[in-house]
Amino acid sequence: MEFFRIKRDIPFMKYAKVTSFVSLATFILAVVFLFWKGLNLGVDFTGGTVIEVRYGAPADIKKIREHLAANGFAEASVQNFGTSRDVLVRLPVKAGLTSAQLSGAVMQVLRGQSPDASLQRVEFVGPQVGQELLYDGSLALLLVSIGIVIYLWVRFEWQFAVAAIAATLHDVIIIVGLFAAFQWEFSLTVLAAVLAILGYSVNDTVVVFDRIRENFRKLRKGTPAQIIDNAITATLSRTIMTHLTTQIMVFAMLFLGGEILFYFALALTIGIVVGTYSSVLVASPIVMWLGISREAFVKPEKKQEAQLLP
Repeated sequence: MEFFRIKRDIPFMKYAKVTSFVSLATFILAVVFLFWKGLNLGVDFTGGTVIEVRYGAPADIKKIREHLAANGFAEASVQNFGTSRDVLVRLPVKAGLTSAQLSGAVMQVLRGQSPDASLQRVEFVGPQVGQELLYDGSLALLLVSIGIVIYLWVRFEWQFAVAAIAATLHDVIIIVGLFAAFQWEFSLTVLAAVLAILGYSVNDTVVVFDRIRENFRKLRKGTPAQIIDNAITATLSRTIMTHLTTQIMVFAMLFLGGEILFYFALALTIGIVVGTYSSVLVASPIVMWLGISREAFVKPEKKQEAQLLP
């Protein structure tokens, strides 16, 4: 289904050098920030105290968060847990305070705001457990990436596979680099968003590449740049509608989902924008520069040997 059709091909490849330079510069900056500042890892990875609190009435998460911040617990993560009366408070490790002392101090602050607040449970997530989660998350990211590489290498010609791998790496590094640059909290939910973007970006790239291959087989005239421009323009309606509808849902989580979903939705938003850009203006130019041509898709005709008459 196409809601609109573009009649003239947009010359994307005309600006390939400029967009590739911008992409390379952004990629390098992301790597610099990643090694210079590092990721601001959340409690899931660094360890900390998890406190479950129950209120007599539905809890106001925003007021609880503000009250904790005003009393020295600005780093606390507050979210509903199960019902509107149950609240989960996550706090990083504090030097000189045990988990029991920290939970006692938090409960004293919460009861000062709402006397009906009752402690349900306290759990301590040690740094060792956090390191295991970080290792397991990194391993999951690596295995997903390897699986995508194998799929692309089997599915497409080597030029397409190399380009898609480069574009996917470009997306992941830029997302992680932005989280390092602005020191946004990197938690398990953000890691889940990065894994989701991997599949999302590859799917978009595959759609464009399928049309490029089809054009090389179908069109008899035109340079590789013109054929690629035609393929991207032909899939532009689908690309815009797919990303627009997806982004509407992500915006709902970003602006209405609260603090716990904010960075998850933010990572998805960045990934959707960067993934769309890379499919068109990173992967496609690389395919062109790797020397893809019509000859790679046209099977040579076998010459029939002339039969000698008896």
